[in-house]
Amino acid sequence: MIDLLDKHKTIAERHARMMAMGVNAVGLTNDRILSPTRAMIKGRETILAGTNNYMGITFDADCIKAGQEALAEFGTGTTGSRIANGSYALHKELEAELARFLKRKHCIVFSTGYQANLGMMSGLAGPKDTIFLDADSHSSIYDGCTLSGAKLVRFRHNDAMDLDKRLTRSEGEEGGRLVVVEGIYSMLGDRAPLADFVAVKKKHGFQLLADEAHSFGVLGPHGRGLADEVGLEDDIDFIVGTFSKSVGAIGGFGAGNHPLFETLRYAMRPYMFTASSSPASIATSLAAVKKLAAEPERRDRLRANSARLFAGFKSLGLDMGCDMVSPVIAVKCADEISTIGMWNALLEAGVYVNIALPPGTPNKLFLLRCSVSAAHSFDDIDKIIALFGKVVASRAAA
Repeated sequence: MIDLLDKHKTIAERHARMMAMGVNAVGLTNDRILSPTRAMIKGRETILAGTNNYMGITFDADCIKAGQEALAEFGTGTTGSRIANGSYALHKELEAELARFLKRKHCIVFSTGYQANLGMMSGLAGPKDTIFLDADSHSSIYDGCTLSGAKLVRFRHNDAMDLDKRLTRSEGEEGGRLVVVEGIYSMLGDRAPLADFVAVKKKHGFQLLADEAHSFGVLGPHGRGLADEVGLEDDIDFIVGTFSKSVGAIGGFGAGNHPLFETLRYAMRPYMFTASSSPASIATSLAAVKKLAAEPERRDRLRANSARLFAGFKSLGLDMGCDMVSPVIAVKCADEISTIGMWNALLEAGVYVNIALPPGTPNKLFLLRCSVSAAHSFDDIDKIIALFGKVVASRAAA
Protein backbone atom coordinates (compact mmCIF):
# COMPACT_ATOMS: atom_id res chain seq x y z
CA MET A 1 0.00 0.00 0.00
CA ILE A 2 1.16 3.51 -0.81
CA ASP A 3 0.68 5.82 2.16
CA LEU A 4 -1.02 8.98 0.91
CA LEU A 5 0.84 11.13 3.43
CA ASP A 6 4.32 9.91 2.47
CA LYS A 7 4.59 12.78 -0.01
CA HIS A 8 4.50 15.23 2.89
CA LYS A 9 7.56 13.88 4.69
CA THR A 10 9.70 16.76 3.44
CA ILE A 11 7.25 19.23 4.98
CA ALA A 12 7.36 17.30 8.25
CA GLU A 13 11.17 17.37 8.25
CA ARG A 14 11.28 21.12 7.61
CA HIS A 15 8.76 21.72 10.38
CA ALA A 16 10.72 19.56 12.81
CA ARG A 17 13.87 21.61 12.10
CA MET A 18 11.90 24.79 12.75
CA MET A 19 10.58 23.50 16.06
CA ALA A 20 14.06 22.45 17.11
CA MET A 21 15.15 26.08 16.71
CA GLY A 22 12.41 27.57 18.88
CA VAL A 23 8.75 28.47 18.40
CA ASN A 24 6.39 27.34 15.65
CA ALA A 25 6.85 30.30 13.30
CA VAL A 26 4.07 29.19 10.93
CA GLY A 27 1.47 28.50 13.59
CA LEU A 28 2.13 30.86 16.47
CA THR A 29 -0.60 31.08 19.11
CA ASN A 30 -1.64 34.44 20.48
CA ASP A 31 -2.62 33.67 24.06
CA ARG A 32 -4.57 36.90 24.36
CA ILE A 33 -5.14 39.86 22.04
CA LEU A 34 -4.81 43.16 23.90
CA SER A 35 -5.30 45.65 21.06
CA PRO A 36 -4.76 45.94 17.29
CA THR A 37 -1.01 46.19 17.95
CA ARG A 38 -0.43 44.14 21.13
CA ALA A 39 -0.85 40.51 22.19
CA MET A 40 0.30 38.23 24.97
CA ILE A 41 2.56 35.58 23.46
CA LYS A 42 4.34 33.06 25.69
CA GLY A 43 3.51 35.20 28.71
CA ARG A 44 5.06 38.34 27.22
CA GLU A 45 3.40 41.47 25.86
CA THR A 46 4.44 41.62 22.21
CA ILE A 47 4.20 44.26 19.49
CA LEU A 48 2.23 42.88 16.56
CA ALA A 49 3.88 43.82 13.28
CA GLY A 50 2.56 41.04 11.09
CA THR A 51 -1.24 41.05 11.24
CA ASN A 52 -2.38 42.84 8.03
CA ASN A 53 -4.58 44.95 10.34
CA TYR A 54 -3.86 47.98 8.17
CA MET A 55 -6.59 50.27 9.48
CA GLY A 56 -6.28 49.05 13.08
CA ILE A 57 -10.03 48.61 13.14
CA THR A 58 -10.43 45.28 14.95
CA PHE A 59 -11.11 46.87 18.35
CA ASP A 60 -13.17 49.80 17.07
CA ALA A 61 -16.06 50.31 19.50
CA ASP A 62 -18.67 50.96 16.79
CA CYS A 63 -17.70 47.84 14.86
CA ILE A 64 -17.81 45.68 17.98
CA LYS A 65 -21.21 47.10 18.93
CA ALA A 66 -22.58 46.40 15.43
CA GLY A 67 -21.42 42.80 15.66
CA GLN A 68 -22.90 42.31 19.12
CA GLU A 69 -26.27 43.73 18.03
CA ALA A 70 -26.36 41.52 14.94
CA LEU A 71 -25.49 38.46 17.03
CA ALA A 72 -28.40 39.18 19.33
CA GLU A 73 -30.85 39.99 16.54
CA PHE A 74 -29.97 37.45 13.84
CA GLY A 75 -28.27 34.65 15.77
CA THR A 76 -24.89 32.97 15.43
CA GLY A 77 -25.00 31.85 11.80
CA THR A 78 -27.03 31.57 8.63
CA THR A 79 -26.84 27.75 8.30
CA GLY A 80 -27.11 28.00 4.53
CA SER A 81 -25.70 29.30 1.26
CA ARG A 82 -26.76 32.55 -0.34
CA ILE A 83 -28.88 30.74 -2.95
CA ALA A 84 -30.63 28.66 -0.30
CA ASN A 85 -31.57 30.29 3.01
CA GLY A 86 -28.39 32.25 3.71
CA SER A 87 -29.17 35.67 2.28
CA TYR A 88 -30.10 38.11 5.04
CA ALA A 89 -30.95 41.77 4.75
CA LEU A 90 -27.50 42.51 6.22
CA HIS A 91 -25.76 40.79 3.30
CA LYS A 92 -27.66 42.93 0.82
CA GLU A 93 -26.97 46.06 2.86
CA LEU A 94 -23.24 45.34 2.89
CA GLU A 95 -23.22 44.70 -0.86
CA ALA A 96 -24.99 48.00 -1.47
CA GLU A 97 -22.59 49.88 0.83
CA LEU A 98 -19.54 48.35 -0.88
CA ALA A 99 -20.93 49.18 -4.31
CA ARG A 100 -21.35 52.79 -3.22
CA PHE A 101 -17.87 52.90 -1.71
CA LEU A 102 -16.29 51.41 -4.84
CA LYS A 103 -18.41 53.45 -7.28
CA ARG A 104 -19.56 50.22 -8.93
CA LYS A 105 -23.04 49.14 -9.95
CA HIS A 106 -22.77 45.61 -8.59
CA CYS A 107 -21.11 43.84 -5.69
CA ILE A 108 -21.22 40.24 -4.47
CA VAL A 109 -20.07 39.29 -0.97
CA PHE A 110 -18.32 35.96 -0.29
CA SER A 111 -17.64 34.09 2.93
CA THR A 112 -13.85 34.55 2.65
CA GLY A 113 -11.43 36.48 0.49
CA TYR A 114 -10.02 33.19 -0.79
CA GLN A 115 -13.47 32.18 -2.00
CA ALA A 116 -13.91 35.56 -3.65
CA ASN A 117 -10.99 34.76 -5.95
CA LEU A 118 -12.11 31.15 -6.44
CA GLY A 119 -15.56 32.39 -7.38
CA MET A 120 -14.63 35.33 -9.56
CA MET A 121 -11.96 33.50 -11.59
CA SER A 122 -14.16 30.45 -12.16
CA GLY A 123 -17.26 32.53 -12.85
CA LEU A 124 -15.67 34.92 -15.30
CA ALA A 125 -13.60 32.40 -17.28
CA GLY A 126 -14.39 28.94 -18.60
CA PRO A 127 -12.70 26.14 -20.55
CA LYS A 128 -12.68 28.08 -23.85
CA ASP A 129 -11.20 31.23 -22.28
CA THR A 130 -7.67 32.26 -21.34
CA ILE A 131 -6.55 33.85 -18.08
CA PHE A 132 -3.31 35.84 -18.15
CA LEU A 133 -1.98 36.33 -14.67
CA ASP A 134 1.03 37.83 -13.01
CA ALA A 135 3.47 35.10 -12.02
CA ASP A 136 3.51 36.39 -8.41
CA SER A 137 -0.26 36.13 -7.99
CA HIS A 138 -1.76 34.86 -4.75
CA SER A 139 -2.53 31.16 -4.38
CA SER A 140 -6.25 31.87 -4.33
CA ILE A 141 -5.96 33.36 -7.82
CA TYR A 142 -4.07 30.34 -9.12
CA ASP A 143 -6.63 27.99 -7.56
CA GLY A 144 -9.49 29.99 -9.04
CA CYS A 145 -7.87 29.70 -12.46
CA THR A 146 -7.59 25.92 -12.02
CA LEU A 147 -11.24 25.72 -10.98
CA SER A 148 -12.30 27.71 -14.04
CA GLY A 149 -10.83 25.21 -16.50
CA ALA A 150 -9.52 28.13 -18.55
CA LYS A 151 -6.15 28.10 -20.25
CA LEU A 152 -3.61 29.70 -17.93
CA VAL A 153 -0.82 31.93 -19.24
CA ARG A 154 1.63 33.46 -16.76
CA PHE A 155 3.50 36.65 -17.53
CA ARG A 156 6.57 37.97 -15.74
CA HIS A 157 5.85 39.86 -12.55
CA ASN A 158 4.78 43.46 -13.19
CA ASP A 159 5.98 43.20 -16.81
CA ALA A 160 3.42 44.71 -19.18
CA MET A 161 5.72 44.15 -22.17
CA ASP A 162 5.82 40.43 -21.45
CA LEU A 163 2.02 40.41 -21.22
CA ASP A 164 1.87 42.25 -24.55
CA LYS A 165 4.00 39.55 -26.20
CA ARG A 166 1.92 36.72 -24.80
CA LEU A 167 -1.33 38.38 -25.86
CA THR A 168 0.06 38.86 -29.38
CA ARG A 169 0.86 35.14 -29.58
CA SER A 170 -2.69 34.28 -28.53
CA GLU A 171 -4.41 36.39 -31.20
CA GLY A 172 -7.04 34.40 -33.03
CA GLU A 173 -7.61 31.86 -30.28
CA GLU A 174 -11.21 31.20 -29.32
CA GLY A 175 -12.77 32.47 -26.13
CA GLY A 176 -12.42 35.55 -24.00
CA ARG A 177 -9.31 36.87 -22.29
CA LEU A 178 -9.04 37.91 -18.65
CA VAL A 179 -5.92 39.61 -17.25
CA VAL A 180 -5.37 39.55 -13.48
CA VAL A 181 -3.09 41.87 -11.48
CA GLU A 182 -2.88 42.88 -7.82
CA GLY A 183 -2.91 46.32 -6.22
CA ILE A 184 -0.27 45.51 -3.59
CA TYR A 185 1.49 42.16 -3.74
CA SER A 186 1.31 40.49 -0.37
CA MET A 187 4.88 39.23 0.04
CA LEU A 188 7.08 42.14 -1.10
CA GLY A 189 4.66 45.07 -0.95
CA ASP A 190 5.19 46.25 -4.53
CA ARG A 191 2.38 47.60 -6.71
CA ALA A 192 1.28 46.68 -10.21
CA PRO A 193 2.30 49.32 -12.82
CA LEU A 194 -1.37 49.76 -13.63
CA ALA A 195 -0.98 52.43 -16.30
CA ASP A 196 1.27 50.12 -18.32
CA PHE A 197 -1.27 47.30 -18.15
CA VAL A 198 -4.10 49.63 -19.13
CA ALA A 199 -2.10 50.69 -22.19
CA VAL A 200 -1.76 47.01 -23.17
CA LYS A 201 -5.49 46.58 -22.60
CA LYS A 202 -6.30 49.39 -25.01
CA LYS A 203 -4.05 47.77 -27.61
CA HIS A 204 -5.36 44.21 -27.34
CA GLY A 205 -8.84 44.46 -25.86
CA PHE A 206 -9.37 42.20 -22.86
CA GLN A 207 -11.13 42.37 -19.52
CA LEU A 208 -8.98 43.41 -16.57
CA LEU A 209 -9.41 42.29 -12.96
CA ALA A 210 -7.57 43.94 -10.07
CA ASP A 211 -7.22 42.06 -6.79
CA GLU A 212 -7.16 44.91 -4.27
CA ALA A 213 -6.95 42.66 -1.20
CA HIS A 214 -3.97 44.47 0.35
CA SER A 215 -4.73 47.87 -1.20
CA PHE A 216 -8.47 48.16 -0.44
CA GLY A 217 -8.90 50.82 2.23
CA VAL A 218 -5.20 51.61 1.99
CA LEU A 219 -4.42 53.30 -1.34
CA GLY A 220 -6.03 56.21 -3.12
CA PRO A 221 -7.68 59.43 -1.98
CA HIS A 222 -10.87 57.51 -1.24
CA GLY A 223 -9.27 54.25 -0.11
CA ARG A 224 -10.59 52.25 -3.04
CA GLY A 225 -7.18 50.81 -3.92
CA LEU A 226 -4.46 51.14 -6.53
CA ALA A 227 -6.84 52.05 -9.35
CA ASP A 228 -8.13 54.91 -7.17
CA GLU A 229 -4.58 56.02 -6.39
CA VAL A 230 -3.51 56.26 -10.05
CA GLY A 231 -6.85 57.49 -11.44
CA LEU A 232 -7.62 54.46 -13.63
CA GLU A 233 -10.77 53.07 -12.05
CA ASP A 234 -12.76 53.34 -15.28
CA ASP A 235 -10.26 51.02 -16.98
CA ILE A 236 -10.73 48.19 -14.44
CA ASP A 237 -13.56 45.82 -15.30
CA PHE A 238 -13.66 43.78 -12.11
CA ILE A 239 -12.40 44.24 -8.54
CA VAL A 240 -11.80 41.56 -5.93
CA GLY A 241 -11.08 42.26 -2.28
CA THR A 242 -11.12 40.81 1.21
CA PHE A 243 -12.43 41.82 4.62
CA SER A 244 -9.56 40.20 6.51
CA LYS A 245 -7.17 43.13 6.09
CA SER A 246 -8.42 46.73 6.28
CA VAL A 247 -11.95 45.73 7.25
CA GLY A 248 -10.75 43.67 10.21
CA ALA A 249 -13.26 40.85 9.74
CA ILE A 250 -13.60 37.80 7.49
CA GLY A 251 -15.13 37.63 4.02
CA GLY A 252 -14.53 38.95 0.54
CA PHE A 253 -16.17 40.61 -2.41
CA GLY A 254 -16.23 40.95 -6.16
CA ALA A 255 -17.49 44.10 -7.88
CA GLY A 256 -18.06 45.45 -11.38
CA ASN A 257 -20.29 47.37 -13.73
CA HIS A 258 -21.03 44.70 -16.35
CA PRO A 259 -24.80 44.37 -17.01
CA LEU A 260 -24.57 40.59 -16.60
CA PHE A 261 -22.53 40.76 -13.39
CA GLU A 262 -25.36 39.51 -11.18
CA THR A 263 -25.58 36.27 -13.19
CA LEU A 264 -22.27 35.28 -11.58
CA ARG A 265 -24.24 34.41 -8.45
CA TYR A 266 -25.64 31.41 -10.33
CA ALA A 267 -22.38 30.40 -12.00
CA MET A 268 -19.81 30.47 -9.17
CA ARG A 269 -19.67 27.19 -7.26
CA PRO A 270 -17.63 28.65 -4.33
CA TYR A 271 -20.48 31.16 -3.85
CA MET A 272 -23.38 28.79 -4.56
CA PHE A 273 -22.33 25.91 -2.32
CA THR A 274 -20.80 27.64 0.72
CA ALA A 275 -22.66 28.84 3.81
CA SER A 276 -22.89 32.61 3.89
CA SER A 277 -21.03 34.74 6.42
CA SER A 278 -22.41 35.01 9.94
CA PRO A 279 -24.56 38.06 10.73
CA ALA A 280 -22.03 39.34 13.27
CA SER A 281 -19.20 39.25 10.72
CA ILE A 282 -21.31 40.99 8.08
CA ALA A 283 -22.39 43.67 10.55
CA THR A 284 -18.83 44.43 11.69
CA SER A 285 -17.72 44.57 8.04
CA LEU A 286 -20.53 46.98 7.21
CA ALA A 287 -19.57 49.27 10.10
CA ALA A 288 -15.90 49.11 9.10
CA VAL A 289 -16.53 49.98 5.44
CA LYS A 290 -18.49 53.04 6.55
CA LYS A 291 -15.54 54.07 8.71
CA LEU A 292 -13.10 53.68 5.82
CA ALA A 293 -15.22 56.18 3.92
CA ALA A 294 -15.68 58.57 6.84
CA GLU A 295 -12.20 58.49 8.41
CA PRO A 296 -9.48 59.17 5.82
CA GLU A 297 -7.15 60.07 8.68
CA ARG A 298 -6.62 56.34 9.21
CA ARG A 299 -4.97 56.18 5.77
CA ASP A 300 -2.89 59.25 6.61
CA ARG A 301 -1.57 57.57 9.77
CA LEU A 302 -0.88 54.36 7.89
CA ARG A 303 1.12 56.19 5.21
CA ALA A 304 3.18 58.02 7.83
CA ASN A 305 3.86 54.82 9.78
CA SER A 306 4.79 52.91 6.63
CA ALA A 307 7.22 55.60 5.50
CA ARG A 308 8.80 55.73 8.98
CA LEU A 309 9.36 51.96 9.19
CA PHE A 310 10.66 51.77 5.62
CA ALA A 311 13.13 54.60 6.21
CA GLY A 312 14.25 53.07 9.50
CA PHE A 313 14.94 49.70 7.90
CA LYS A 314 16.82 51.37 5.05
CA SER A 315 18.97 53.23 7.58
CA LEU A 316 19.92 49.88 9.12
CA GLY A 317 21.14 48.69 5.72
CA LEU A 318 18.62 45.86 5.56
CA ASP A 319 18.03 44.16 2.22
CA MET A 320 14.49 45.27 1.41
CA GLY A 321 11.97 43.32 -0.60
CA CYS A 322 11.26 46.28 -2.87
CA ASP A 323 11.88 50.02 -3.11
CA MET A 324 8.22 51.04 -2.84
CA VAL A 325 6.82 52.30 0.44
CA SER A 326 3.68 50.39 1.37
CA PRO A 327 2.20 48.85 4.52
CA VAL A 328 3.86 45.58 3.50
CA ILE A 329 7.58 45.84 4.24
CA ALA A 330 9.69 42.73 3.73
CA VAL A 331 13.31 42.09 4.70
CA LYS A 332 15.29 39.54 2.71
CA CYS A 333 17.33 36.90 4.53
CA ALA A 334 20.05 34.58 3.32
CA ASP A 335 18.49 31.16 3.86
CA GLU A 336 15.85 29.24 5.77
CA ILE A 337 17.92 28.61 8.90
CA SER A 338 18.98 32.24 9.34
CA THR A 339 15.42 33.45 8.67
CA ILE A 340 13.99 31.17 11.36
CA GLY A 341 16.77 32.23 13.73
CA MET A 342 16.08 35.93 13.22
CA TRP A 343 12.33 35.40 13.56
CA ASN A 344 12.82 33.65 16.92
CA ALA A 345 15.20 36.35 18.11
CA LEU A 346 12.72 39.08 17.20
CA LEU A 347 9.92 37.27 19.03
CA GLU A 348 12.11 36.88 22.12
CA ALA A 349 12.87 40.61 21.91
CA GLY A 350 9.15 41.42 21.87
CA VAL A 351 8.01 41.86 18.27
CA TYR A 352 6.02 39.50 16.07
CA VAL A 353 6.49 39.56 12.29
CA ASN A 354 5.58 37.07 9.57
CA ILE A 355 8.03 34.48 8.37
CA ALA A 356 7.74 33.72 4.65
CA LEU A 357 9.59 30.81 3.09
CA PRO A 358 9.62 29.02 -0.30
CA PRO A 359 7.48 27.79 -1.98
CA GLY A 360 5.15 30.50 -0.66
CA THR A 361 7.41 33.36 -1.78
CA PRO A 362 8.37 34.76 -5.19
CA ASN A 363 11.75 33.76 -6.60
CA LYS A 364 12.35 31.38 -3.67
CA LEU A 365 13.08 34.31 -1.34
CA PHE A 366 13.42 34.00 2.44
CA LEU A 367 11.59 36.88 4.08
CA LEU A 368 10.72 38.52 7.37
CA ARG A 369 7.54 40.35 6.49
CA CYS A 370 6.10 43.28 8.42
CA SER A 371 2.65 44.74 7.95
CA VAL A 372 2.12 48.23 9.32
CA SER A 373 -1.07 49.40 11.01
CA ALA A 374 -2.65 52.81 11.38
CA ALA A 375 -2.95 51.88 15.06
CA HIS A 376 0.82 51.72 15.54
CA SER A 377 2.30 54.73 17.30
CA PHE A 378 5.58 56.27 16.20
CA ASP A 379 7.03 54.79 19.40
CA ASP A 380 5.91 51.35 18.21
CA ILE A 381 7.53 51.89 14.82
CA ASP A 382 10.77 53.12 16.38
CA LYS A 383 10.85 50.14 18.73
CA ILE A 384 10.39 47.71 15.82
CA ILE A 385 13.27 49.41 14.01
CA ALA A 386 15.47 49.28 17.11
CA LEU A 387 14.72 45.61 17.72
CA PHE A 388 15.52 44.72 14.11
CA GLY A 389 18.78 46.60 14.44
CA LYS A 390 19.61 44.83 17.70
CA VAL A 391 18.84 41.37 16.30
CA VAL A 392 20.75 41.97 13.07
CA ALA A 393 23.76 43.29 14.98
CA SER A 394 23.79 40.40 17.46
CA ARG A 395 23.53 37.77 14.73
CA ALA A 396 26.24 39.45 12.67
CA ALA A 397 28.56 39.30 15.69
CA ALA A 398 27.77 35.63 16.42
